Amino acid sequence: MKLVGSTTSPYARRIRLLLADTPHEFVNLDIYGSDRDELRRTTPALKIPMLVDNNLTLYDSRVIARYLGQKMGLPALSWDQENLLTLVDAANDSFVSLLLSKRSGIDTDQDLLFYNLQRERVTRSLTALADAVDRGAFDNWDYPAICLFCLVDWIDFRELLTGADAPRLLAFRDHCLAQPGVSATDPRNG
Repeated sequence: MKLVGSTTSPYARRIRLLLADTPHEFVNLDIYGSDRDELRRTTPALKIPMLVDNNLTLYDSRVIARYLGQKMGLPALSWDQENLLTLVDAANDSFVSLLLSKRSGIDTDQDLLFYNLQRERVTRSLTALADAVDRGAFDNWDYPAICLFCLVDWIDFRELLTGADAPRLLAFRDHCLAQPGVSATDPRNG
């Protein structure tokens, strides 16, 4: 089994953590730099992670997680967990859009519909996720908790985490730091 990703991708990291106790090869690509051509040859979606297992190739972290869950005999996610993952992914996608825009020299604080929508989605999603943490929805180290951990740690790593919900989310992140694979997949070490 081969996982293609990058050490700084929160989407690849969630799969690396899911595979923490499973033998696999990890291929680290610089998807915005020297390995862009390799990414083009590897996946038509032009995003990571990508999993190759025998003759099967999967292109999205959520699909990969579902496949691995079945393969590893993990419990299926409940609808509440699926909804929480949607919130994690919504916030993560918006943060990636904001970060890539900033790296492209665009002022993301300007009053433009696209950036207003991203900031609103981030705020509302993080508040709902922090409330879910308080309710105990992420108490078990399962795929939804792994995804929230990767999101919070990544937005802290990228210095994007601000707002009233940051302390609750950082406390959740800090609580998870001793989990298997967390220090080995820390983007700060990549």
